[in-house]
Parts: sequence; structure tokens; C-alpha cells
Amino acid sequence: MSLSIVYSRARVGVSSPLVTVETHISNGLPSLSIVGLPETAVKESKDRVRSALINSGFDFPTRRVTINLAPADLPKEGGRYDLAIALGILAASHQLPMEPLDKREFIGELALTGELRGVQGCLPAAMACGKEGRTLYVPTANCEEASLCKTTRMLAARHLLDVCSDIKEQAKLSEIVFDEQCITRKPTADLSEVKGQFLARRALEIAAAAGLNLLFYGPPGTGKSMLASRLPGILPGLTEAESLEVAAIHSISGRALDISTWGQRPFRTPHHTASAVALVGGGSSPKPGEITLAHNGVLFLDELPEYSRKVLEVLREPLESGQISISRAASQITFPARFQLIAAMNPCPCGYHGHPSIECTDTPLQVAKYRQKLSGPLLDRFDLHVEVPAQSGDVLVRKTLNTESSETVKARVLKAREMQYQRSGKANRELSGSELEEVCQLNEQSRALLEGAMNRLGLSARAFHRVLRVARTIADLQQVDKVSTQHITEALGYRKLDRRTTS
Repeated sequence: MSLSIVYSRARVGVSSPLVTVETHISNGLPSLSIVGLPETAVKESKDRVRSALINSGFDFPTRRVTINLAPADLPKEGGRYDLAIALGILAASHQLPMEPLDKREFIGELALTGELRGVQGCLPAAMACGKEGRTLYVPTANCEEASLCKTTRMLAARHLLDVCSDIKEQAKLSEIVFDEQCITRKPTADLSEVKGQFLARRALEIAAAAGLNLLFYGPPGTGKSMLASRLPGILPGLTEAESLEVAAIHSISGRALDISTWGQRPFRTPHHTASAVALVGGGSSPKPGEITLAHNGVLFLDELPEYSRKVLEVLREPLESGQISISRAASQITFPARFQLIAAMNPCPCGYHGHPSIECTDTPLQVAKYRQKLSGPLLDRFDLHVEVPAQSGDVLVRKTLNTESSETVKARVLKAREMQYQRSGKANRELSGSELEEVCQLNEQSRALLEGAMNRLGLSARAFHRVLRVARTIADLQQVDKVSTQHITEALGYRKLDRRTTS
């Protein structure tokens, strides 16, 4: 029978559904047709495959060849099916045994010489293949990326002939093995390098302890960006499952995967000229945006009011849901987007409103318009609003300051996270409103204080829960079971932009 079945994997968002490559060779005029909703790059694979087979010493069938990529309603794109198509033709023309193909999957683009080229989205394919219990063949260029998936048996090949020799058991390919000891870690910026700014450091620690959203505001050059860049150094490391999620996202994004960042939380800093599509993802063939690339990590938006208001407003939904859905006529793709938002802004267009020694050149109307670029609903989604004031000269010039290192602060953060998971099985940022009120049992004094602050500041229900969340986290950092008036007072102090006037 001149019919063969070979398995490959498509790329749809961060998933990798199975694609069955069915090849049928029948009598008729010599031709090769590919069906199953192939896009241009897939249609062109018939020319690449023909040349690769001939240049590798195989016979190309001079009969009618029909290739079906099932399921037929799933769009197929890229050159990732070249290897599977070539092997399907070889098996259907009896140049390769069919039986071993049942337990194997293949992805890879073919050069005209038969050499294998790397493809995007190799890691999601490896993860999906392992769940089916099959062996995955990948190009050598994807070897390092594929090795991150430890649950799948994978073989790397440089040439079509190498794959065929392994299938025929003439020459075995070596298995891909992940060696974490070979990873060279890049040094991270340390919190001890920040001079002064003890309130901002404290807020950064609270934000790290529960994954809370934080907004720094203050004059230029006071250390807002410097503080934000130190956040990854005090955050808990990624679990293996989270690390795989992050690596899979980078695999489909078209960017080279940096193996040295394995296990570290992403830190994304898009420029303020970024469009809404660049931030949330999109395109005719949807690709992840910055918020997805920051999944399980930090998204830092510097000069926050300089972003287009329309761009900032698209952040509101993913901040709540932890995902972003991109709809197209043919399908809807959902990307994960559970990130910690850190932002920085100046208090006015010139930057010096409230500065102790430099006079602000903006009018009150200009200051008001500048701050109105941030909508109330977006400000509500920040758990902490923290002023980063200008430092005096003696603080900056002094060589030694009693500042803690990132390791010291991280130890407290880990203890607070451990307390949260023991109590609720999740971090404080993930608690629902009812769960939050349950773990924040307030006494009469604390309740009266919070009620008065809500009426005086006009806090929304969302801001109310943000205050409770911050207070609960402050108590966790102190390893205290109950939230007290002291914790509520400190939490309210981090809602400065809710006030009508700020210094």
C-alpha cells in the first residue's frame, strides 16, 4: 500500500497540537499536492522536499503524490513540516520502513541539500510530544532549547540522512540531555547599590513579597528605574513548570532563547513609543506581546504618562485576568499574561513639581493634564503608589550606608511567601475579595480607621481590597498572623495618588 502516516506538531499560540501528515502515492501524471489549509511557506515545501530527497540520494516518485495535513481546518504555517513530509514520501514509496514512525514525531525545515534548519516553537512541541509518549526528532539548531523539556525523549539531527539512518537502526542518534550545570548565570543588579530611598526600598520589598503592582513617582534621577531593575533580584525563583512556561513563550516569539536566564523571572522594559499590538500581542498570525513575554515576571513601564492612553488602557483586563485573548476571523488565541506591573513617572511634564531646590516651570493646569493621562481605573490597579523624592548631597556622596543586600531582603520575601502558601495555598495577589477579607480579620479600631480613610480619600472597592492586600503582606513580612492598625496605617500611606493633591 502506497500510504504512510507521519506525525508532526503545529504552532498555535503557546500550544502545539498534533498534525498527522498523510502521504498517498497513486498512478497518474507526476505531481505533488499539499492539502489541509497550508499557507504559502507550507505550499513551498514541496520544492524544498523534492530537492532535499534527490540531493540526499533518494528517488523521488514519478507518480501522483498527495499529502494531507490533518486536521484540515487547522491553519498550517512555516517550514516545520518539511521533515515529516519528506519521511512520509520515503515511507509511502517503500524507501523507509513504516512501522517505526508510529512512535515518533518530527519537526524541522529542510535545506535543498537535505540539511535540517531550526524552527520556532520547538519547546511547546517537545512538551506536547512527551505527553503522548512519543520520541521527538528536532534539528540540531533547536537542541539547546528542546533540552529544557526533561520529560520527553528527543533526538537531534543535522541532516535528513541522519534521521533515516536512525529509523533504519543503521546509526543511532544521541539523545538530548539537559545539563543545568553548564548554564552560565549573568550577575543581577543588587539592591545594596541604591543609596537612601528607604521608603521606596520598603515598598519594593512589600511588592516582591506578594507580587503586587507598584508605581514610583518623583523627580528625574532619584532612582526610580534603578529600584525597579533590582526587583528581580529579590523575587523568588521560578519553579520548573513556570520556567518551562516562560521558555515556551520565548520559543514561539521568534526571539532567540537565552539559556542563561533559565529559572529567572523575566524583566521586560518596553519603550514608551510601543503600540498596543507590541504590548499585548497581535498581527495577522498572532504573536505574543510584551505582557506575555513578562509572564511569571515583571513588566516595567518607565515614563508611564508618556505612553498613549489607549495603549495603557489595554493593560486593565490582563492585569485582572492574567491572560490576553486575541480574536481573528478564523480563530481566537489566548496568551498567558500573569505579570507584576512596576511603573515610574515624573510628577509633572518638567519633572520638578515639589522638588526642594529646583523650581517647577509648569502651570497647575499642565500638571493636572499630565496626571490625567493616567485613568482612575488604571491607578486603582496599582497596589502601592510611592514617592521617590530627591536625595540630599550627603546621602549620595557618603561611601557607606547601612543598606541591605538583595539576598538579605530576598530571605524575608521568601519567608513571607511561605507563610502565604501555608495559609491560603497561593500568594496574596491571587486572593479573591472574600478570601482577602477572611485572612484580614480587623478589630474595631482598624475597621474604623479604614472606613474613615475610604470616605476621606474616596477609595473604590478595588482600592479597598488593595489596601487590605498590602496590609496582609506587611503582616506576613513581620511573620504576624493578624492584621493590626499599624499594618493598615502603613498600607494607607502607600495610596498617595488617591489624594486630590500630592507633593
